[in-house]
Amino acid sequence: MSTDDSRASATPLTFGFMLEREYALGPVDRERLERLDELRPHLARSALIAARLQMERARAAGETLAALGLPALVLDEHGRALAANSLIEGLANYVVWRSLDRVALIDRSADRLLRDAIAAIDAAQASVRSFPVRHLESGGTMVAHVIPIRLSARDIFLRCAAALVLTPVTAPQAPPVELVQSLFDLTPAEAQVARSLAAGETVDSIASVQGVSQNTIRSHVRSVLEKTGCNRQVDVVSLLTAICPAPLKAPI
Repeated sequence: MSTDDSRASATPLTFGFMLEREYALGPVDRERLERLDELRPHLARSALIAARLQMERARAAGETLAALGLPALVLDEHGRALAANSLIEGLANYVVWRSLDRVALIDRSADRLLRDAIAAIDAAQASVRSFPVRHLESGGTMVAHVIPIRLSARDIFLRCAAALVLTPVTAPQAPPVELVQSLFDLTPAEAQVARSLAAGETVDSIASVQGVSQNTIRSHVRSVLEKTGCNRQVDVVSLLTAICPAPLKAPI
């Protein structure tokens, strides 16, 4: 759903109200039913206003990220898009819109990782999932981050379960260890190994410098491949040497 409501949600909102009284009093008589019916339009208006306020909060979250130059959308627990900022709507070469407000990534490998991340949103230990998304024609790369919305934040962003943020990957250069670690949820040791690979070092040289066995380094490399969604070391090197922090867009 964009900020101008051009992509209105197709997902219907359903509200239910239940009023009870003691069983011993028997069925509700017609007079009381008629009095309750008088309240129905007021309850419907209140529920609609509350739902729209919550959707405005979701849109505000997306536009805040847009002000920082970050394409993003907000998802519910089923992976349906509740709000999307204008930046992500312009990424037609990376993101495709499906029926019922669902989104998919054109990069099939990345889309499988996105599905896995959405399925794990409500898991007790759910954490940020980060993985590369490739432009199939130009070979360009972005990094997708699926960020769970947890605990009391759910009270503020009703129905919002996670945010999908795409970080541009541009200029070729070896990134700092801290950036590698944060983008792909690597451990410090894995990030150091990934950074060393991007700098052109081999498994043997990394093991020698760190004073550990080659098997230890290979274990870290396997974890790096899994977390970055790459199949080969050369893919990791290509991905990491292309990472450059995107310039922040000044708020209007």
